[in-house]
Amino acid sequence: MDEENKTTNEQLQADIAEQVTGEQVDETADRLAQLESQLEAAKQETLYAVADTQNVRRRLEKELADARAYASTTFARDMLSVADNLSRALQAIPADLREDEKFKGLVAGLDATARELEGVFRKNGVEKFVSVGEALDPNRHQAMIELPSDAAPGTIVQEMQAGYVIKDRLLRPALVGVAKAPE
Repeated sequence: MDEENKTTNEQLQADIAEQVTGEQVDETADRLAQLESQLEAAKQETLYAVADTQNVRRRLEKELADARAYASTTFARDMLSVADNLSRALQAIPADLREDEKFKGLVAGLDATARELEGVFRKNGVEKFVSVGEALDPNRHQAMIELPSDAAPGTIVQEMQAGYVIKDRLLRPALVGVAKAPE
């Protein structure tokens, strides 16, 4: 009977060990699955954080580039009135005074100043755009009057004040007269 108890005891111990091991395996598998899930979540969070950081960096680089490119916008806008006045002064000089020896130096100086101002504008990305003959674009032109004309209605036939862009942005719209539809 001792032998029988011993075998039964060993069998019981083996059964208990098997159960404990089975339970431990199940617990370990559950814990492993939980850790794998946490690892995957951490990987996703890291990817999102990296992507977010890259987006912030790109946005800041673009803002910095825009700030550099358009920093002179206010100054350039203020200088346009100087350019307009200089242009009006040059247009107001009669042809006979342009040829007069007394005024040749003055006229040449004004012309040189106008060219220099245009060069500085161009160097800084400020460009005058052509309006006459173009179709009215409310994003670039401000219609001031309608004029009778042979041109198609909505076509710009007169420019009262030149329009300018800085890089690819509108600095000042052109003040224009457009052809009106025949009545």
